[in-house]
Amino acid sequence: MILPLTVAALLAAPPVRVGLEQVEAQGGAPLKGKRIGLLAHAASVTADGRHAVDVLRGLGVDVRRLFAPEHGPRGRLAAGAPVEGGVDPESGLPLVSLYGSKAKPGPEDLAGLDALVVDLQDAGVRFYTYESTLILCLEAAAEARIELVVLDRPNPLGGERMDGPLRDPTLASSLLSLAPGPLIHGLTLGELARLVNAGRARPAHLTVVPMQGWRRGMTWADTGRPWVPPSPNLRSAEAALAYPGVCLLEATNVSEGRGTEDPFLLLGAPWMKPDVVRLDVSAPGFALEPTRFTPRDAAVALAPKYRDRECQGLRVGVTDPGAARPYALGLALLGALRKHHPEFRFSREGAGLDGLLGTRRVREGLERGESVDAILALDAPARDSFAKGRKPALLY
Repeated sequence: MILPLTVAALLAAPPVRVGLEQVEAQGGAPLKGKRIGLLAHAASVTADGRHAVDVLRGLGVDVRRLFAPEHGPRGRLAAGAPVEGGVDPESGLPLVSLYGSKAKPGPEDLAGLDALVVDLQDAGVRFYTYESTLILCLEAAAEARIELVVLDRPNPLGGERMDGPLRDPTLASSLLSLAPGPLIHGLTLGELARLVNAGRARPAHLTVVPMQGWRRGMTWADTGRPWVPPSPNLRSAEAALAYPGVCLLEATNVSEGRGTEDPFLLLGAPWMKPDVVRLDVSAPGFALEPTRFTPRDAAVALAPKYRDRECQGLRVGVTDPGAARPYALGLALLGALRKHHPEFRFSREGAGLDGLLGTRRVREGLERGESVDAILALDAPARDSFAKGRKPALLY
């Protein structure tokens, strides 16, 4: 049954309706009559702010268990902080952590369920751990022979932007690196699940509830939806667009803005020469302006780099969301910082950047002084091949 929508509701509705809202519009189909587990977080909400667990229970869906990714079911924990299981205090439901002692649901976690429902807002870049959590849930659902249902949401980077290296299979995999394709893949989580599932020897019973109104070329502003942080430091759609590039500074001794009001839109260090770096960075779609900031301790940024020390740095602004290439921005920043600052260091002798990118090749190229264009050119053949291979998985 399709629930009727009033004229006022239609006029107020954003142009993009996500999978959760599609389920609500259909009175709970395809989840009614099933015992479900729900993997959700702070951004698992409708456009008017109602959380998925409340929406589904209000529809009479039998939600038996909650599953939590990194940052917890309500998005309040710092990056890397383990998530505790037990009971979710806000819903009273049993809570299974997928970020701590384990990353994949076990048979006991899925026992008694007919379906595991995933409603996560992703960031569109491989090292954002929700993508790997989805893939591990897909594997677990296949092994348990239960349905995996993905309630789809927009890729904030759009569906056409693809960039960066593929993962080197000789490197150990982690929650930063399970997703296939280039670092920026241009897929929604529903499409990613379809792509991964199609490559499995024993596919899972997968259902994707698609969005209504989303198109591949959309920026977040085009969706008409409010931005709800999917993790506590990704606070705006502008930050989400810069994140795949500025986050690479996590693997260096330069602050990526954690402990400030604008993580991933601020970068710097006490010794940085911002004007020199800015002049050496070509960043279409972005503007860089010199600034100063002082990182402070916070619940979502424990012991940030250069805590309580003033940093000289740059503020990143988005001037053209359609033209922006955040990965190229990140490479250009790394190259300029290394070129102009003897103080600059990669963390863990480069292993941090290798882990984020899933390859050693990029760091080694930067250390040899290769240009950004040369590094990007090496990625082009694999990226183009992926663009063709992903087509059967596309929904929009």
